[in-house]
Amino acid sequence: MTEHYFTREPAAQAHSREVSFSLAGRNYVLSAASGVFSAGRLDPGTAVLLRKGELPKADTQGTLLDLGCGYGPIATVLATVAPQASVWAVDVNSRARELTRENTKGLNVTVAAPEEVPEGLRFAQIWSNPPIRVGKQELHHLLLTWLPRLEPDGVAWLVVSKHLGADSLQEWLHEQGWDASRHASGSGFRVLTVKPVRSQAP
Repeated sequence: MTEHYFTREPAAQAHSREVSFSLAGRNYVLSAASGVFSAGRLDPGTAVLLRKGELPKADTQGTLLDLGCGYGPIATVLATVAPQASVWAVDVNSRARELTRENTKGLNVTVAAPEEVPEGLRFAQIWSNPPIRVGKQELHHLLLTWLPRLEPDGVAWLVVSKHLGADSLQEWLHEQGWDASRHASGSGFRVLTVKPVRSQAP
């Protein structure tokens, strides 16, 4: 059976690689390996999200979440540009978590499996290139699990391929009671912002 990047314990041998990219005047070189998402390069969707989303400012505080962190490009960028924030990097894949720990050494990043995140923890921002290929039911479950953990004035930044249902996902989020808007498009992807509807906030 073929392993996926959302496999919890990859059995295939880890072939180490390096992924380099530049963003906001900084150069990043991260360790990656087979058995994790987009190990050979910065995924195009992640690149669109980081370049077209509104990255936190240097004085941003609060708690930020990289949901489905892979080897940690989003978490690394968030913790670098917003050193006063607390960043959580969450992934089901144990190899991905090991790589993220290596790539975020010296940064204010906590790497965890989903079940290790404290139940009461809330997030000012959630950043995610969600795993569309897990299937619609699992994707919806993932979002319905984590989006309610946004703070009342928080925002989630999601990137989804136009050809893999970005517009239908935006519509579904509206149906679930979220304020979902298209922030930007590029390279075949949509960047969506998702916010709690204020009238429904506790």
